Amino acid sequence: MKATELLHNLGQSIWLDNITRELLDRGTLQQYIDEFSLTGLTSNPTIFNHAIKGSKAYDAAIRKRSAEGQSGEPLFFELALEDLMRAADLFRPIHDRTNGVDGWVSVEVSPLLAYDTARTLAAARDLHFHAGRPNVLVKIPGTKEGLPAVEEAIFSGIPINVTLLFSREQYVAAAEAFLRGIERRMEAGLKPAVGSVASVFISRWDTAIKGKVPHKFEHELGIAMAMRTYKAARDLLSSPRWHRVYNGGAFPQRLLWASTGTKDPTLSDVLYVKSLVAPFTVNTMPEMTLKALAAQSEVESILPADGGDCEEILSQICAAGVDLDALAAQLQDDGARMFVHSWRELMSVIDSKTDRLQKLAS
Repeated sequence: MKATELLHNLGQSIWLDNITRELLDRGTLQQYIDEFSLTGLTSNPTIFNHAIKGSKAYDAAIRKRSAEGQSGEPLFFELALEDLMRAADLFRPIHDRTNGVDGWVSVEVSPLLAYDTARTLAAARDLHFHAGRPNVLVKIPGTKEGLPAVEEAIFSGIPINVTLLFSREQYVAAAEAFLRGIERRMEAGLKPAVGSVASVFISRWDTAIKGKVPHKFEHELGIAMAMRTYKAARDLLSSPRWHRVYNGGAFPQRLLWASTGTKDPTLSDVLYVKSLVAPFTVNTMPEMTLKALAAQSEVESILPADGGDCEEILSQICAAGVDLDALAAQLQDDGARMFVHSWRELMSVIDSKTDRLQKLAS
């Protein structure tokens, strides 16, 4: 039995952290669903930047839409939604079979809006409307300005993937924003079943401290932070306040492990995947990591609900000079900047392709 199937049977959802038009056109995404127990998909500006820049698969659509007067950001979102709606349709049977628990795809609002609450909310509503699928999550960053937009979007009934979370505290703030939105829906007499995941990034922790702490800790920080966050999630999900909303018909917000590809080539491709096995969570992984996991036939033990030895490990890392709160804030800011950089590069790619294709057509 493939390790992907074992992971699925243990109650963890496997999502692909990638989308390209070739994956759809060649039937590869359907193959991953059938053979690798894939049940969802995430995207971000960096993924689409690589997909569009390195492929001719989008040229016909760019040529057509630019001839209709579209350009820049509106043209990109048309391309992205075309791919994501096709992917959503492939995952729709899973979404229906699991009663909305699984089978989701994610599309991100413009990263330029990460610190603008009102425009983030407006963009989330627009994407939700144009996607026109019940199994599309809109990604909103869990920044201080993003969290009020998360609450309002949930209250509006828009399924949300809260992204760019790094620490327990950032996760708890995102979970609170989700819960407030659900409680307001219940007070207003609205159906409280609105899907959501909270995406906690893992590998960037270890990249950030490489060479700055004793070698034995260089590959332990990300996993230890995940274990601390998992304990917080288990505590929240079992609390009386959350049980009240479940009793009213709400979906629990699931914890999602993001950035689980191994950045260090000397380490196993599946280090973070095998270390973060936990039921009722999601692991979204790059294509290379998914294939590496499918080639194996065993997985590690399930994460302890009490966090295991994470606090001891984190205490030793702090003693080595790492300020976890400051680093979490820095990683969130750096992540937002990285997506802005990818976004601007993506817009440049769209503009240059549009100009080139228009010249070829004239």
